[in-house]
Amino acid sequence: MHPTRPEHENLPPSVAPRLAPLPDAPEVIVIGAGAAGIAAARELRAAGIAVAVLEARGRVGGRVATTPLRGHAIDLGAHWLHAGPINPLVHLAEARGEPLRIAAQESHVRVGRRAGRPSEVAALGRAFAMADRAMSDGAARGGPDRPAASALPPGLGPFGRRVERVHGLVSGQPLEQVSLHDFPSMEYGDNRFIAGGYGGYLARLAQGLPIALNAPVTGIDWTGDAVRVTRADGPALTAKAVIVTIPVMVLAGAALFTPALPAAVAAAIGGFTAGLYEHAVLHWPSCPFRGADRLASFLGGPHSVPGLLTRIDGTPFHYFELDAPMAAAVDARRAGPDGVRRLVRRALAQHFGGRALHDLSIPVVSEWRHDPWSRGSWAVVPPGHAKARQTLHAPVGERIWFAGEALSRLQWGTAGGAYAEGMRAAAEVAARLQSRSSAAA
Repeated sequence: MHPTRPEHENLPPSVAPRLAPLPDAPEVIVIGAGAAGIAAARELRAAGIAVAVLEARGRVGGRVATTPLRGHAIDLGAHWLHAGPINPLVHLAEARGEPLRIAAQESHVRVGRRAGRPSEVAALGRAFAMADRAMSDGAARGGPDRPAASALPPGLGPFGRRVERVHGLVSGQPLEQVSLHDFPSMEYGDNRFIAGGYGGYLARLAQGLPIALNAPVTGIDWTGDAVRVTRADGPALTAKAVIVTIPVMVLAGAALFTPALPAAVAAAIGGFTAGLYEHAVLHWPSCPFRGADRLASFLGGPHSVPGLLTRIDGTPFHYFELDAPMAAAVDARRAGPDGVRRLVRRALAQHFGGRALHDLSIPVVSEWRHDPWSRGSWAVVPPGHAKARQTLHAPVGERIWFAGEALSRLQWGTAGGAYAEGMRAAAEVAARLQSRSSAAA
């Protein structure tokens, strides 16, 4: 565990919903009030099933958190609403009239200290297209599971390294450590953002739900016909079923279940690796990039810039994105958030010069990898572990269901995927309870 509390957990949420008290006799207990837990609770409540949600943090949203900074709502975790056509959070937002906006398709390209030439921008685009086709090829995926990096074509040209680094950033780990069978297949051309922040949106969805905050679970006993859940502070709860939405990186290191989970389920949970995708939030009014919500690619220089999202919602805020290798280097030096700040300044100075950073400040650096309730940004499937998601879809003992982004294949690693999995688990639990009720009658 990191010796200090992550910076992102020291800031208040932008929206604190009014929560309902827990029912005296819940039929279902949901563990975790992130996107999956909120989805499950909403679905169960709509089905008329008494539900109690236990959340370890002092806020809802999990790895989706929005905080007010200098008059703007800034996301500290998830920010993109990916894969609009299949993302339930996009459909729900449209139905509710939430302030969605389409992500910009144009991006900035910087080569050293100059803007990329049209020929360089076109060559970079061709390299990305070649890599995407190769790693999404059906024939390649039909063979034995292997690292996604092994499918990269040899003719990517001088921008091949940049393509590989960006794909590693959005995968959460370098492509050598990502299953080709599980390589991202979402359509990134149809993404959205939401004014007021993603975390604020999820908090609004949690309005009125029966959620207990600051209630970490210490045990899940499924010895008998019911499930008994104990918590660090508060009486134990008993229910007919439980939906566990705790991140698999946290579950893998916790001895919560009595009896222990079946070996195949435990192996599926333990086989994931932590995806790392951290944000250094920049406030940089004089940043030379113009246009809201545009990505920037940087080529050249000894200090890598894995990713930069500029002018968030048209504000002076930007996200400098840290990938797994960069986070590992910071941790190896025990440099902490201030080490990230120094690294960011060095990386930007090589492209803009030190004077251009005169009004740059970095108010917060995320550390989801050191957060005890997440242990990473999302779950990554390493080579050979591609069947784990489906394994966790099956209930354990007809009493324990799992949900969360780790179980989503089509929307892996996203809040939309987590929400979809929460809906799925809740629908299965509701159907099972209704079946039992009909059989008893």
